[in-house]
Amino acid sequence: MSEQLHTRAAWWALILLTATYTFSFIDRQIINLLVDPIRTDLSLSDSQVSFLQGLAFVLPYVILSIPLGRIVDRANRIRVLVIGILVWTISCVTCGLAKNFWQLGVARMGVGAGEASVTPASWSLLADYFPEDKRALPVSIFLMGPYLGAGLSLILGAEVVGWASGLGSIELPVIGALAPWQLTFMLVSLPGLLMVFLLPLLREPPRTQRLTETTEPLSWGDVARYIWPRRGVFGAYLLGAPFIVLVLYALQAWVPSLLIRVHGLEIVDAGRYYGTIALVAGSAGVLSGPVAARWLATRMDPARAPLIASIGSTSLLVPVLVGAGLAESLTLVLALIAGASYLVTFPLALFATGLQSASPNEMRGLMAGCYVLSTNLIGLALGPTSVALASDYIFESTQAVGSSLALVGATVLPMAILLLWRGLSAMSSDAQS
Repeated sequence: MSEQLHTRAAWWALILLTATYTFSFIDRQIINLLVDPIRTDLSLSDSQVSFLQGLAFVLPYVILSIPLGRIVDRANRIRVLVIGILVWTISCVTCGLAKNFWQLGVARMGVGAGEASVTPASWSLLADYFPEDKRALPVSIFLMGPYLGAGLSLILGAEVVGWASGLGSIELPVIGALAPWQLTFMLVSLPGLLMVFLLPLLREPPRTQRLTETTEPLSWGDVARYIWPRRGVFGAYLLGAPFIVLVLYALQAWVPSLLIRVHGLEIVDAGRYYGTIALVAGSAGVLSGPVAARWLATRMDPARAPLIASIGSTSLLVPVLVGAGLAESLTLVLALIAGASYLVTFPLALFATGLQSASPNEMRGLMAGCYVLSTNLIGLALGPTSVALASDYIFESTQAVGSSLALVGATVLPMAILLLWRGLSAMSSDAQS
């Protein structure tokens, strides 16, 4: 049975978990395509929209990530995941019913609360479905979910918006009139319900690679005593990622607006162009990172290869992102956005596999929750907002979204490189001690 878990059942689980992760990002990211109609209908500023994109989602997401991680380490992980899907799906439908800023904000908080279950539960499940030496590829495939979701949210969202706009005024019984952007929220939430019925078909795998043979959960003191001697390794994976994720979310939040406002594309065309880029380049990047790290591992200390690959890709990302924000030719902008989308996703699978390999079973959900906390508290909360603040208060123009993206990238990516390098030095010191 153990061998089966690592073959058919494991790959079936991977397909369902990746689909769940993808659908969660469709529901999370669809708002990025709808920025301008939401601003117009609800009379919002860019800063208010950035709150809906970022903090409204990320606050419950990060607040619940560690408690849910602890629950995942103790409870039935599939059940935790199904409950989370129900919460975020209902909340995404509610986004489509919102009539003002505060209603939409509360609904976005519900989406964040439900999606906080996905990473801790999925990472823990995958680490038990696949042995450590076969884990890199499945985790890389799973981590394609955000880029599949971001791309599909733009591609499918653009088609839904185009279709809904052609209907004119949309009247539903009891609910009343709906704008096309409201109907879009409601329609993209429906695939989540499919996962509620499919995920319970999975078997909860036996927990492996435990610190002890008992089923008692680790106390916070036990957790601290395990992490502290290995603080260099955990710091390498938890401190470098947030500033890279910040740029990822800044791109996802504001590239559609860059194409619409600065380069004159219609909303449907912007969704198709950037959706395809995010889907292809983002997926290619997250799959390429482990391949590069394996190649480097044959030429140096394997433990150092993931961080060195991450430092290299982030260094290349700086000029590419700045160029994407400042270029005037639409063709060049799209090419540079594709390059940035590839490079920004390149190191993310390396963080995930490294962190799970460093964590015993009793801490995998917790450490995944810590990863969610660190990357999203900085990345998702500040990514969209930092660009909006630069546009509103530095450049004082909604047309300056490209300059704002360039400024944010040139500021935070060197910080990410420094943090990764410090983590690499700490890893070397730990190995020598």
